[in-house]
Amino acid sequence: MDISDLVNPTKDAQSTPSSDTVDIHTHIYPPSYMNLLRSRDTVPMVHDFPDSGPRLIILPSENKPSIPSISRGRPISPDFYDIKQKIAFMDKHNINTSVISLANPWLDSLPSREVAEMARTVNDEIDQMCGEYPGRLYAFGTLPMAAPVGQVVLEVHRLRSLKHIKGVIMGTSGLGNGLDDEEMDTIYKALEGTDQLIFLHPHYGLPDTVFGPRASEYGHVLPLALGFPLETTIAVTRMILSGVFDRFPRLQVLLAHSGGTLPFLAGRIESCIVHDGHLVREGKVKDRRKIWDILKSNIYLDAVIYSDVGLQSAVAASGADRLMFGTDHPFFPPLEGEEDQDWPSVSLNSKAVKDFFQKDPEAAAMVVGGNARRILRLND
Repeated sequence: MDISDLVNPTKDAQSTPSSDTVDIHTHIYPPSYMNLLRSRDTVPMVHDFPDSGPRLIILPSENKPSIPSISRGRPISPDFYDIKQKIAFMDKHNINTSVISLANPWLDSLPSREVAEMARTVNDEIDQMCGEYPGRLYAFGTLPMAAPVGQVVLEVHRLRSLKHIKGVIMGTSGLGNGLDDEEMDTIYKALEGTDQLIFLHPHYGLPDTVFGPRASEYGHVLPLALGFPLETTIAVTRMILSGVFDRFPRLQVLLAHSGGTLPFLAGRIESCIVHDGHLVREGKVKDRRKIWDILKSNIYLDAVIYSDVGLQSAVAASGADRLMFGTDHPFFPPLEGEEDQDWPSVSLNSKAVKDFFQKDPEAAAMVVGGNARRILRLND
């Protein structure tokens, strides 16, 4: 199914966009970052194996000697780093505009003395890429989270000078101690003060032991399908418990993968908070903002959930007006031998929106494109 079928179901097949479709969850590795990955011999890296070619390895668990080279990480194609391939993907799937972002693991693994300069280089390169395709590409900037806080804040402010940057992408580790770390407050204050949204994306997942001794038999399914969503859920719950959104009531956070399991578990989280004797005795329950208020005031969700069942929780938690379409390109490509077909990550997410909003095409159109244009001010 073509994305533009959602808002123009009678259109004829065509190779260029005909409807307003915005992809806010789509990644790129710019040239400087690819050079970095290729120069490394530790994770994250791109390693060229004699029997399986170049492969992107971004997690230590993917690089164990016991794992055959053909199963380490994932093959890396030009879709990961060639901006022309991004545009070709957009044209193929009738996507008007993409808000691109550096893919995980971002700059978290770099030494503190190097990371600020690398962040500037990456952000400038991505902004330049966007400028080559006016109106079609915008971006989320990358922060040097391994640098001293002052340097992170400097980059937050500098990003405002880059024409195509519409917020920042961030992992769940923050400065290294999670997003409930008090040192993050200086960064939250800068982001709130400059009106820049955080696109929160998982990377670290859960400990391998959680998935049991047979996990390697199941490919990447357990860490990607369960580890990533739960990582996001835990990170945001820690932000809520530590009062981040009470201290920064205008801070806006876009959660990848429809918020992980946060929308579905919000009621249970809220109940556990109000029934926790320790929190009550510490005075942390009284006068706090409820999770439902935060979900509808501070949280946006992408629609990368692959089914209308998941969208039901997302819409119930945050509202259809806070939901934005995404594809997760270039991850989850068609399998070998199916390269000429549409990417399932597009067709499944498109079908989910169509199925859920089948009685409300105007809401579907807003999720597919209108919400992103309004929230991220893409027409400014």
